[in-house]
Amino acid sequence: MKSKQRAVRRRQQDVGVAVLKSFRVIYGSVRQHFRQVQEVCGLSGSQLWILHEVLRADGIGVSELAEKLSIHQSTCSQLVEKLVRRGALKKVRGSDDQRRVLLSVTASGKQIVARSPGPAEGVLPEAIAELSRTELARLHSGLQKIIAALDIKDEAAAERPMAEL
Repeated sequence: MKSKQRAVRRRQQDVGVAVLKSFRVIYGSVRQHFRQVQEVCGLSGSQLWILHEVLRADGIGVSELAEKLSIHQSTCSQLVEKLVRRGALKKVRGSDDQRRVLLSVTASGKQIVARSPGPAEGVLPEAIAELSRTELARLHSGLQKIIAALDIKDEAAAERPMAEL
């Protein structure tokens, strides 16, 4: 009886190690992509994603952009300011409402996007988008159980882009 229990425990440990290694592969792959973006474009992955989203929706506001990226508005504002200072984005006051600031990609920003490697959103969002609804639901459930088991939780990290972690 004890040998069966040990065998079950060993299989669980083996699967646990495989899951841990999968997390390492995902994290390493994401970091490698962000390093490549930085080397080729001179921008963070988050900044590249912002340029891409503004190109898709010229005249978008910071609040809408933050929502599209699933990040906090203040984080988005800081990233936008860096891109404005760099000359990759420009801010324009709305014609209907002068308080509203609209974003557009400059010619320099378009050149950066044109030479960027891989998906602008990053490799992880692209991979997640390929999962079915059922697979996503299972993955989400499993990840929530892992998060619940953590002694230390950085809930604020959920509102920051992966490239900024």
